[in-house]
Amino acid sequence: MSGDPAPQKVARRLREGMARGVLSFPLTAFRDDGTLDPDGFRTHVAARLAAGVGALFPACGTGEFFSLDEDEYRTVVTVAVEEAHGRVPVVAGTGYGWAQAARFARAAEEAGADALLVLPHYLTEAPQDGLAAQLEHLAARTRLPLIAYQRGQVAYTAGSLRRLARVPNVIGLKDGHSDLDRLQRLTLAAPDGFLFFNGAATAEIQARAYAAVGVPAYSSAVHAFAPEIAGAFFAALRDGDHGTADKLLRGFYVPFVELRDRVPGYAVSLVKAAARLRGQPVGPVRAPLTDPAPADLADLKALLTAGLDLVGASL
Repeated sequence: MSGDPAPQKVARRLREGMARGVLSFPLTAFRDDGTLDPDGFRTHVAARLAAGVGALFPACGTGEFFSLDEDEYRTVVTVAVEEAHGRVPVVAGTGYGWAQAARFARAAEEAGADALLVLPHYLTEAPQDGLAAQLEHLAARTRLPLIAYQRGQVAYTAGSLRRLARVPNVIGLKDGHSDLDRLQRLTLAAPDGFLFFNGAATAEIQARAYAAVGVPAYSSAVHAFAPEIAGAFFAALRDGDHGTADKLLRGFYVPFVELRDRVPGYAVSLVKAAARLRGQPVGPVRAPLTDPAPADLADLKALLTAGLDLVGASL
């Protein structure tokens, strides 16, 4: 990784934040008619920050980046930056092909974001040379530091990672594949100071396994609706309190994943529904996602109540 001071400064702030708290991926708020609700989003982000986070990642997967147009995206990132007010790094999502990603990157720069999480490109599979070139093209068109996100059709080899790490403003990798053999090879291939993030769905389930290969930092969708649970689990991992971690895994996280796996897209839809149950003005999901069925919503409410009870909180 280059010694360029701007990327290094952001990487240092992210590293400090990762040690302090979970990485929060706020939900983009929509009104019942499907239009963007900036005020609802502002309220939601303010509550996430008040609950304590290591960094804020607006307009990413949980924030339904895939359903936002560029003007909406600009608004979402601007609100997140305003609410964070420099207290924690703001890492905005970007993606699709590199040309489209560069347009979103310009909007994020203008909005004041600190860095970008580069979501997988659209549709097609690609060879390693193309995957690396995709990041290089984007890196050449933005001053913001980039965090590559491998999941879906994107999976880097150690050689590709070494190539990307030589790009001055590529500072890290988020992993959503949960292939720990591959991930260990990547961490060993990376230069000192390169950042790694656990980006598995409901990442707490695999947090200890990721930490064992040198990747303790993780994103928490649960923080979007139950920071009490997310915070208790983070503290248990940090303090080596395996009893509390196991209690939360058995009593909340594993049943939540089982509920999440009932319907495609519930990884976002359930999170948003749970936030509404907690009084957060985030509204519905946008197509192609669908809101939970009534029976699933009832199960979610019961599970959320039980999970909050485990940490001495209430719905």
